[in-house]
Amino acid sequence: MANRTFTENLPVVVVLGSTATGKTEVSIRIAQSFGGEVISADSRYFYRGMDIGTAKPDIDERAGIPHHLIDSLDPDKPYSLGSFLDDVYAAIEDVGGRGQLPVVAGGTPQYLRAMIEGWTVPEVPPDDELRERLDREALDVLFDRLATVDPESAERIGPHNKRRLIRALEVVEITGQTMTALSGKSPPPYNFKTIGLFQPRETLYERIDERVRRMYDAGWLDEVRRLSDRGITAGHPSMSAHGYREALEVTNGQTSVDDAIARTCFIIHRYVRHQQTWFRRFANVDWVDSSRAGWQKDALERVNVWRVDG
Repeated sequence: MANRTFTENLPVVVVLGSTATGKTEVSIRIAQSFGGEVISADSRYFYRGMDIGTAKPDIDERAGIPHHLIDSLDPDKPYSLGSFLDDVYAAIEDVGGRGQLPVVAGGTPQYLRAMIEGWTVPEVPPDDELRERLDREALDVLFDRLATVDPESAERIGPHNKRRLIRALEVVEITGQTMTALSGKSPPPYNFKTIGLFQPRETLYERIDERVRRMYDAGWLDEVRRLSDRGITAGHPSMSAHGYREALEVTNGQTSVDDAIARTCFIIHRYVRHQQTWFRRFANVDWVDSSRAGWQKDALERVNVWRVDG
């Protein structure tokens, strides 16, 4: 883990919210309006070559605004929460140090909360043999085991994220201590302004379903074929991005497009509920209903008031 230095009272805008609530658009508007640059806190955006299925903003959509932590990693490379914290703090300091406003935008709740609260992440090297053994276990078995030895981590991770359940159990087996016991918090001394985006759940589900269909129309299967040709398999962590394994099954002839779309929508709906549960625990969030007319103007005004008052 890199040594971290923080600038006292550095203004930082955070834009968070569930999938498809409009984070990309409004973060760019904020950066345009207040002289800022966008820093991604979306775990799907890091990987090069994974563009369509992640709804990653292309060059035109970025509207000339510099973006950080996008296309920063090959899809066969692992990435951890500790790596993200090192990278995001370095990006914030870089942007702020040049007199620009850092605008951190994303929907990965754990990454965002860890950044705001300054989590300390255990530096425990991975054990591939142990991971392979744990990976052979069923999800419910892993969750129940973690709930027994580290109930706080189990509650935080939930019963659906196999990769993170394995990591928490790995830490226990290697160190004899829980992830919770080894973790700590040291919040950075930034002046955060957090804008949260939300929409009624049924409206959001409709937006998600339409987005997934557009992704398939835009060539998502071709994107997955290119990844497969590069040796990227369902076992790579990058392919845990929602819908990629389902799309891979289509390219392998294991399922139909209609079935893959239906399952992808279901998976993302479930993830949205997970995001909403996490985000309800965040403190000091200024919530904006992004399904309402004029919502972007409303978000900009709230940032402007903060800038004036700050």
